[in-house]
Order: sequence, then structure tokens, then C-alpha cells
Amino acid sequence: MDEVVTHCPTALRRPTPIWLGAWLALLLLAPDWSGAQSTEQLVRDDGRMRGDPNAPVTLIEYSDFTCGYCAKFFRETWPRIQANYVQTGKVRFLYRDYPRAFRGPGLTAAVAARCAGDQSRYWVMHDRLFGSGVFTFAMFKHHATRIGLDLPSFTKCVRESHHAEAIFDDRAEGVKLGFRGTPGFLLLRTQGAGEDPAVSLPGAFPYKVFQEQIERLLGAPTEK
Repeated sequence: MDEVVTHCPTALRRPTPIWLGAWLALLLLAPDWSGAQSTEQLVRDDGRMRGDPNAPVTLIEYSDFTCGYCAKFFRETWPRIQANYVQTGKVRFLYRDYPRAFRGPGLTAAVAARCAGDQSRYWVMHDRLFGSGVFTFAMFKHHATRIGLDLPSFTKCVRESHHAEAIFDDRAEGVKLGFRGTPGFLLLRTQGAGEDPAVSLPGAFPYKVFQEQIERLLGAPTEK
């Protein structure tokens, strides 16, 4: 069987291949949050949330702006999830940073997005970063100018690597959940898993895989 890799490995570990047949055996988590993360902590809104805060299902993405598979999810799968589930109030979406290296453009891009968030423009910057695929300081400043940020404040924030500690806290959370590359996704009930375990999707799986798991958590049949 041909190997199908659907995620970008970290710079610190060899890639873990995901086989096509594994789509039928997703990693269902019955996590022990003791000493790690409570459900409430995982689904927290830290200002980077899309959708209805009271949506019954939460989708969390652990991602790196410079990862090609993360960009693939953003271009091909996210628009359908957003239209069918987020905008309809069924799913709330949370973004968590998972820079694959401890320095370099992935980290700087995450800082730039959060610095834009300081001026209430996080998602606009997030979308522009994934949309452009260019991760130079000049491009960050170009985005900042186009979306109306205070450029001196933004530049200072990025140059001084504000938010780096919080970014690596996100990464550490992803590692605790078992992700060793990007993107990694966690789907769970917003008010607690109950009898349904959370589902982990370690890679840029097709829309249908997300659809099936979201519908399972919603308790509705998947459309054929």
C-alpha cells in the first residue's frame, strides 16, 4: 500500500506516516485529563474562536502557518466546515499554535498573527498568512498595513517576539495530546465528552472525515 502523509512533521522528530486504511480507524481518545488538560481548559476561548460560543461541538486545530498541509486544509476543507457547521451554529472553531521549530518563520508568523490580535485583527491576519504563503517580515508589515494596523506597535510586537511563551504553551498542549506534526485536530463535545470520546485527526483529512465525526458528535446521521 502506498504511504499517505497528511501532516507536516516537527523539525525535532521523524515523520509518523498515516496510512490510507487508517481513515477507518481514527484515533478515538478517552483522555485522562488529570495532570494534563481538563475539557474546560481545552475548549477555552482565548480570543481566537470562530462561531457560536455555545455551539455543541468544538473543533480545535493545532497548526503552523508555514505547513503545506495546514494550508491545504485552509484552502480545501475549512471553507466547507465553516459554511456547513460553524456559520450554522453547530461547531465552534479554535486555533492553537504549533510551530514545528523553536525558531524561524513558523514561530514569527504565529507571533505576527497574535500581534494583529492585540489590535482585534487576529483572524484577518490569520487568513492572509495562510492565503499568501509568504513569511517574510516585509510581507507581515504589508499585511499589517493593508488591514489597518498601527504599524509601529505591530512592528515592535513582532520584533520583540511578544506572545512567544503563549505560543509554546499551545504547542506543549498539542504534544500532550499526542500530535507530532501539523495540522492536528481535536473534535469533542463543548460541554464535556460524556460517553463519546474525543476524536483526534492527526493530519489534513478530507472533508468527509470531519463531516462524519462532527455528525457523530451531533447525534445526526451523515448525508450520503
